[in-house]
Amino acid sequence: MLKNLSYKDPKIEKQINSLVGKEFSLIEKLKIKGTGSQKLYIKKCDNEIYDILRNDYELSICNIELRPKGIIIYLKSNLETYGLVIPYYKLIIFKVGDDDYTINADNYFLKIRIKNRSDHRFFKKVNSQKAIYLSDKNPE
Repeated sequence: MLKNLSYKDPKIEKQINSLVGKEFSLIEKLKIKGTGSQKLYIKKCDNEIYDILRNDYELSICNIELRPKGIIIYLKSNLETYGLVIPYYKLIIFKVGDDDYTINADNYFLKIRIKNRSDHRFFKKVNSQKAIYLSDKNPE
């Protein structure tokens, strides 16, 4: 789900919270050592995201926020902020080469360039949170 988050809209906020959960509390954020990524550089993306980003003359950057049931990828274009909301059960992450990751969900696609080691740790954290959520969801 790709939404414009520039303006506070209770309906959109309710949709996001139902899909990926509310933000982690401060204590939970400290336990998992942060829930946000640094700036990540977008190398490639699908057409819908490209149409949003092509209007901006800046570098295409994004950042990711962890939520209890998924992630939100924030994209900025001109003065607008967009959020790509992805629940864990739809999230697919691949590491491509040494410094690139691809994120897929439904018909959305992002190829992201990593600049430093802490970004690699963040993607490991995303995968571990996904594993924890999916294992709690389906106990056997």
